[in-house]
Amino acid sequence: MDVDKHADELASALGVDKEEVKEDLENLLQYSVPIDEAKQSVRRKHGGGGGGGDATPESLDVADLTTEHDNVTVTVRVLTKGTRSIRYQGEDITIREGEFADETGTVSYTAWQEFGFEPGDSITVGNAGVREWEGHPELNLGDSTSVALESDEVEVPYGIGGERDLIDLEPGDRGRTVEVNVVEVEERTIDGRDGETEILSGVIGDETGRLPFTDWDPHPEIETGESVRLADVYVREYRGAPSVNVSEFSTVEALDAPVTVTDSAPSMSIGDAVTAGGLFDVALSGNVIEVRDGSGLIERCPECNRAIQNGECRSHGDVEGVDDLRTKAILDDGTGTCTVILGRELTESIYGGDLDDARDAAREAMDREVVAEDIAAELVGDAYRARGSLSVDEYGANLNADAFEPVDEDPETAARDLLAELGVGA
Repeated sequence: MDVDKHADELASALGVDKEEVKEDLENLLQYSVPIDEAKQSVRRKHGGGGGGGDATPESLDVADLTTEHDNVTVTVRVLTKGTRSIRYQGEDITIREGEFADETGTVSYTAWQEFGFEPGDSITVGNAGVREWEGHPELNLGDSTSVALESDEVEVPYGIGGERDLIDLEPGDRGRTVEVNVVEVEERTIDGRDGETEILSGVIGDETGRLPFTDWDPHPEIETGESVRLADVYVREYRGAPSVNVSEFSTVEALDAPVTVTDSAPSMSIGDAVTAGGLFDVALSGNVIEVRDGSGLIERCPECNRAIQNGECRSHGDVEGVDDLRTKAILDDGTGTCTVILGRELTESIYGGDLDDARDAAREAMDREVVAEDIAAELVGDAYRARGSLSVDEYGANLNADAFEPVDEDPETAARDLLAELGVGA
């Protein structure tokens, strides 16, 4: 990221010293504040406001908004509203975020102060700035923005409010409400922005799926096995999949009726799953075409548990490695491939022996690779079904498996039959 370029543009627009602006930006960025939010904070600090500029705002339909517009006026319905805080130079700033809509479409917004509107309200937003957020226009409501309540309701073809099932959540969602069962939860201590911070993390579920969550302001109602309503949560991406975040602004309410959690994971072709970009709980089937390097009898760092090579950890240097078993199998169903990573327990079931057996085999052969060779001989060419968490990055797709079992049906044929049923060309 070219901070100099952003600082130069801001300093020129605000008429202030570039070095001061750059320092302000760097202070925000070190706390992982998105660059656009950081720039808005700097504008407000130096009197630039958070809304549009001085030009006469243009009245537009939502569908016509683009990042080429400077300041605009829209008449919209408030679909959702969420609240969270960011920190700037040691000060917590509360912002409101969500979605507006009119009959032509939807647009996300960030309000840098409280304007008093709520989901369901019809409002005219005057002199709002437009920025790019995740590739789409977003409205910025700041000091120079006006909000007026409309007496005539804006009709929209969208649901009002943030109620969603887990399967419908996407990274970037804000102001969402879900009713879930707490599948598992643990207390953790992390190095947060205020030093050591106690948080809760775990897994929540409903009838549509399961997702990881983090409670940044631990609520006593969140306990394993409890069914709760989580209101005003936001969604981030964690290891390529949506993750629900509960904050100090969220409300947590215990439910009288238990929420049923699905026992199954959605089955998808590998191609569709990879295109989705990450899934927390998914089932994939395919033929094992290769067992990758780094499988079999491996060594891990005793400090961070990462796999090491030649006794060297990327983070801790030379260490005394700890033996472990792992399998990295490439699964192919004809629509795509992914690497399925099996931990010790699943690897032992495939290998037919435990860690001590693997050590004995390696000593007898005087070669640790013999364990990986035996695993490959067992797996390659056969069809398997894997269930777990899928992440996708520039290096490819990886599924950390919780379950791995042989299947009788040929996965490539099954995947192509599914695509044909959906009318998608093979």
